[in-house]
Amino acid sequence: MSTELHAFRTVPKTGVIYVMTEATKRGYLQNRANWANLGQGAPEINEIPNGPPRITNIPVSEDSYEYAPVGGTIELREAVARLYNERYRQGKKSQYTAENVAIGSGGRLALTRLVSTLGPSHIGHFLPDYTAYEELLGSFGTFIPIPITLSSSEQYDFSVDELRKEILGKGLSTILLSNPSNPTGKVISGEKLKAWIEVSRELECALLFDEFYSHYVYDSDILSLSAAEYIDDVNADPVIVFDGLTKNWRYPGFRISWTLGPRDVIEGITSAGSFLDGGASHPIQNAATKIVTLEHANQEAASIKAHFRTKAQYLQAELEKLGIKTEIPQGSFYCWGDLSELPGDLRSGFALFLKGIENNLIVVPGIYFDINPGKRRPKNLSTFESFARFSFGPSLEELELGISILKKIIN
Repeated sequence: MSTELHAFRTVPKTGVIYVMTEATKRGYLQNRANWANLGQGAPEINEIPNGPPRITNIPVSEDSYEYAPVGGTIELREAVARLYNERYRQGKKSQYTAENVAIGSGGRLALTRLVSTLGPSHIGHFLPDYTAYEELLGSFGTFIPIPITLSSSEQYDFSVDELRKEILGKGLSTILLSNPSNPTGKVISGEKLKAWIEVSRELECALLFDEFYSHYVYDSDILSLSAAEYIDDVNADPVIVFDGLTKNWRYPGFRISWTLGPRDVIEGITSAGSFLDGGASHPIQNAATKIVTLEHANQEAASIKAHFRTKAQYLQAELEKLGIKTEIPQGSFYCWGDLSELPGDLRSGFALFLKGIENNLIVVPGIYFDINPGKRRPKNLSTFESFARFSFGPSLEELELGISILKKIIN
């Protein structure tokens, strides 16, 4: 940014975008086949074993030349509500309707819409968590972001008692988190997830669940998970869910997300959309409606579970052989690697990243998941300096290439 343009501030890239930008400078886009991209959070987009057919064309009707409603087409909103009712709310009195759904152009926009509606309050966020939360939580002046640090020695677990203590002790009105977690792969599910929502209801603290990896759950028999399963009253419980086609349907280029929550919250989100973005693509929403069904979603989730679990086991085992400590993730498609036993400078996630892009390998340094809105904490105080995130979103062949490059770098 030119120093002559005093009206503008420098807007930092999110960690993942910075990483990809630096890789591109070194020829990633021009020579992609010879690179191993274990950095970017993108799933395989082609057909996978036993998965549903992929969309290969999108008809554009004359009606879809028009603006779609800011909150989304009624057909897609109804499809989302129906899917959640069929998956998670069978036999429950309170059911989602289209009024509980807002459609947006991707997850970050969905979160931006929601955050723009928050009043003066404290919003809790976990460390580590999704890199884009940093700028998101630092760009609005109506609330104060409060970090909640998770411990590697506790496997990044966070109990219901700790949740209650944080809400009461720090005066939290809202908590934002990814579940399954990006980057640690931890999952909150079952009775524990139910208990979290009970605490949220009791203490009137809104829980914002980023569920973009909810099809990527490996250590249980469930096909997918959602906080929606444990909500009593869809219009009263302070629980908001975000998801979309990006990860769980493996269409990141479609840029379609949805927000599910109480009717009044959705109304505010839609109002925010009227000045922030104006609404999602009409033709893409029409195409999305056809695949946001119980049959399609369950087939996609089952194929993801089998296919990505194999890749998770492979990557985790190979990283361990190289001295990178990690656990098989419970969810998402990331291994969160502890580099503290690697030789020399490679104990730094940033040093490993720099060495990687010199050798056609992309990983994301752990410091980018140390969410620091407004840069209130010094960089050198990060507890995740000796960590890096490794994605098993790409094909197994690309993972194998990545491991071979890592071996060369480390040995």
